[in-house]
Amino acid sequence: MAAVQLSEAEKVYVLHGIRDDLRVDGRSCEDYRHVEMETDVVSNTDGSAKVTLGHTAVLVGVKAELGKPRPAAPDEGYLEFFVDCSANATPRFEGRGGEELGMELTNTLYRVFNNKLSLDLRSLCISPGEHCWLLYVDVLLLQCDGNLYDAISIAIKAALFNTKIPKVLISEAEEGGTEIELSDDPYDSVRLNVENVPCIVTLCKVGPRYVVDSTLQEKACSVASLIMAVTPAGACTCMRKVGGGSLDPESVFEMTEAGKRVGKALHAPPHDPARPGGVSGPEETEGRVPRLSAKLV
Repeated sequence: MAAVQLSEAEKVYVLHGIRDDLRVDGRSCEDYRHVEMETDVVSNTDGSAKVTLGHTAVLVGVKAELGKPRPAAPDEGYLEFFVDCSANATPRFEGRGGEELGMELTNTLYRVFNNKLSLDLRSLCISPGEHCWLLYVDVLLLQCDGNLYDAISIAIKAALFNTKIPKVLISEAEEGGTEIELSDDPYDSVRLNVENVPCIVTLCKVGPRYVVDSTLQEKACSVASLIMAVTPAGACTCMRKVGGGSLDPESVFEMTEAGKRVGKALHAPPHDPARPGGVSGPEETEGRVPRLSAKLV
């Protein structure tokens, strides 16, 4: 991930502020930065969303295509992820600089979203063992200022909510087998059920405390981070530790409980963006924790 260099004096300033629950930008340890979210922003996709979290910006597009179910799960569809670390996000991504980060993000997204606990994969199956929907989820990093995992997960959930899949008519072929006919009517489509789709909460250990939605400056002072996938019910479906430092059991427990609490609040429904055209505005949130709409969960 893109990194910044801080002097020892700057690190001490950041550490002392976090110790006193007052970060450099005025937030407390469990505050998120300003969030803007827009859906249906890319015309040649079946669903799309753009999320801006502070100065981190992410664009996600979802494309639905017919495919064949995997042999291990003949009655399920599946998702494929691709993360593009644009050189415009940071000069460190020029050339092949972003490949390692892109692969790390992709592997984490597979673990978080491509499972039965997150999405009803059976609803993507058309004909068991023969045809299913394959969702290509493309992630483009537009700007990078820390906390990529959280921003990407929010954008993916919004894009999946915005995704429209054409209705399918299955009929018997004259020579045996089945024939599939897709509806040409753009309004004759179905939406995905994203009730249980989690959002990622990243907690960075900085000194004796932890923070959510860390900036690059705070990340430079962090020894280790805990990445959690949290459902609207507050359940943790996936967790991994990143960074070269260590976390003691007591810190892991505190960070896990805080992650569940923050993640559950992230899904809370104060707004209703299910208006014509998706989230209009764009949807903006700022304060204790940015919250996704009831219609997104």
